[in-house]
Order: sequence, then structure tokens, then C-alpha cells
Amino acid sequence: MDGADLSRLHLQRALAQEPVDLARAALAVAREEYPDLDEAAYLGRLDELAAGALAGLPSGASPQRRVGRINAWLFHEQGFAGNRDDYYDPRNSYLNEVLDRRLGIPLTLCIVYMEVGKRCGLRVDGVGFPGHFLCKVQLGDGELVVDPFHRGQLLGMPELKERLAAAVGDKVRFDPRVLRAAQPREILVRMLQNLRSVYQERNDMPRALSAVDRILLLQPGNTRGLRERAQLREQLGGGQAAAADLEKVLQLEPNAADATALRAKGRKLRDAARFVN
Repeated sequence: MDGADLSRLHLQRALAQEPVDLARAALAVAREEYPDLDEAAYLGRLDELAAGALAGLPSGASPQRRVGRINAWLFHEQGFAGNRDDYYDPRNSYLNEVLDRRLGIPLTLCIVYMEVGKRCGLRVDGVGFPGHFLCKVQLGDGELVVDPFHRGQLLGMPELKERLAAAVGDKVRFDPRVLRAAQPREILVRMLQNLRSVYQERNDMPRALSAVDRILLLQPGNTRGLRERAQLREQLGGGQAAAADLEKVLQLEPNAADATALRAKGRKLRDAARFVN
């Protein structure tokens, strides 16, 4: 079994558990790039970060005080920060690298925050807020919205509305559903979409294809992912496999606006593959 197969086996095992262990699944994503990754060591690192935060808290501390301590510990004492200088470095999307370098993008810093918060007795959810991933911490009578990319900045409604307007335009009214908790599979898909974009921009099509493969492992019916994989497979010379992806799109979306074009494209790919063989 090669490194990629082993990585995907670990990912499938993590996804088979309910609830999904987000840290294990994120490390399984990283294992494809880092086949010697020591999962236990990185899970231990998260335990140590949580222990350090808890060491500065009195027993029975309120959730608000725990959030304050986690923010001080992670972002000021431990130095976790958003990688503004090289935002599109693929290492920013791998949890092991984020823990080693203490640099990341909003999504991966939120994963660290969620995992440390959970170990500190908090319920912390990821939020796929437009333009910028965030966290929210459940309180007894509400919630706190936290931005780990900006060193744990707490965001009230005015800041959230301002950010929403910057992301989608000021004519869109604020809808509380933009603060919906993202499920682990959604978070992992977003991580892999980030990697696909980074590698495609670098013209590293094999790694981009690997990212899309795993998106489809998480969401087999993701027609956008199937379209992207067909394109990547075609670029890499896999015409038959690309045609199969387009046929799957048509099965899932028989009335797609471009269905006729997809059928023609699939036939052309299969004809070309037969001619080559």
C-alpha cells in the first residue's frame, strides 16, 4: 500500500467515527504529503496546548474567562498567528505544519482553536463565514465569535455586519444563518478546496488532483468536484477517467444547463482514449 492509499485509509477510518474526530481527520489529510507523520505526537501537542491554557485558570472558570485565557496563551504566549506574509503557502493548510510553525490560515487556526477549546471544556464550532473562517464558543446565554487569524479577536454584531458587507456587498442583509456551525466534513472539504486552489495556481496538477480525489471521498455526490476532477484528469492524460466523471455528473444532474455539452465532451474523451490505445 503506497503513501496515498494509507493516508486515505486513515481518513476513511476517521470519517467512520461519529462524531468525526476533526484533528485525526485533518492529520490524515496531511499524511498524504507527510507519509511519516506521527499522529500521536501531534494529538499530544494539542493536549499540551490545552494543559498550558488550563494551568492559568482557576477551577470553575467561566467560559468567557476560558476564552480569554486561551487567546492569551495561544496567540501571545505561544505565538500562533495568521500567515500574512505567505498566505498561499500550502503548509498553512496542513495541521502538522501549523502546529510546528505556529502559522496558518483562518481555517487551520480555527481547527487548533476548536481542538484546544474542546480540551478546555468549551464547545467551540467552526463557522464558514463569507470570506473568512471563524469560530464560535457556546455560552450558557449566547455565544462568542472569535477570529483566530487575528489573534483571537472577539467579534460583535457591528464587526460581523461590517465583514459581511466587505465580503458580499453592503446590500445584503445580515442573516444569522451565516453563523451556522460547520460540520467536520464541511471543514475538511474546505481545507482540501484550499489545497486544490493552491496547487492548481502553482501548476502542480497531480497534487491538485489528489485534493479533489479526497473531496469526493468526503462528498461522492459533489458535482463541482466531479467537474474539477474531470478537467484535471484530462490535463493529466486520463481521458477515460475524465469521461467517467462527466457521466457521473450527468447521472446526478440530468437536467444540467450544459448537459448536451457534457455528453459531447464525454464522447470526445472516450473516442480520443480509444484512438490512443
